[in-house]
Amino acid sequence: MRRGLAEHVVGRTIESVTVTHPRSVRRHLLGAADLAARMTGRRVDSAQRRGKYLWLTLDDDEALVVHLGMSGQMLVQPTGAPVEKHAHIRAALHDGTELRFVDQRTFGGWALAPLVEVDGSLLPEPVAHIARDPLDPRFDREAAVKALRAKHSEIKRVLLDQSVLSGVGNIYADESLWRARIHGNRIAATLTRPALRTLLDEVGAVMGEALAAGGTSFDALYVNVNGQSGYFERSLAVYGREDEPCRRCGAPVAREKFMNRSSYYCPRCQPKPRFR
Repeated sequence: MRRGLAEHVVGRTIESVTVTHPRSVRRHLLGAADLAARMTGRRVDSAQRRGKYLWLTLDDDEALVVHLGMSGQMLVQPTGAPVEKHAHIRAALHDGTELRFVDQRTFGGWALAPLVEVDGSLLPEPVAHIARDPLDPRFDREAAVKALRAKHSEIKRVLLDQSVLSGVGNIYADESLWRARIHGNRIAATLTRPALRTLLDEVGAVMGEALAAGGTSFDALYVNVNGQSGYFERSLAVYGREDEPCRRCGAPVAREKFMNRSSYYCPRCQPKPRFR
């Protein structure tokens, strides 16, 4: 999505903004009229991301922070194209296109926020607490290993902690743990530094391959700015493959409940820890 915005929105000037659902701007405390007025006439300078957080920098040290929620989409459409049923915000651009925020469940939204400097990077204020992810050019693997070894929680739970390592969700955590041959219930502090380095390398590899494939689209809600689905689902080794053979050893993939979700793993390649 960020790449699509960089190609189709960056460098364009916003001519007008229309908000048709108040929930989509609830994080912008001054309301829809203020957001629309402050965005009108501004140029989009860049499309940025940290972990799963997305924002557009505007031409006056301010950013449009986009919360995707569970179903948020950022679509670029020609002006005059049929409006999607759940298009709650529309920004008309000077090149004859519209940037549309489509959100079926209305958990997401737009908000303007000032940029602040954190660890040498300019970030929107609401994103300042989010750690770098393994694809960030300034990601410090050894610092991340140190942070992981300080945690006395299950390694999968720590991978999902965005203040330690960002960008990793449930699917890619399972895939990375499978590649590293680590069970998600292993305690982070008990893993060796080489094992954690391998895990972080696999996290980066999984995320890079997924981005190249356009992401993992299980339904029509997960699309890029042109409405196209990603196809990394075809490459998943364990996630969603309960009882199917492990692609490495052939053992049936297992599934367990984890934090109101599911964890998938190979019981042979990723043996469970033996808790005392």
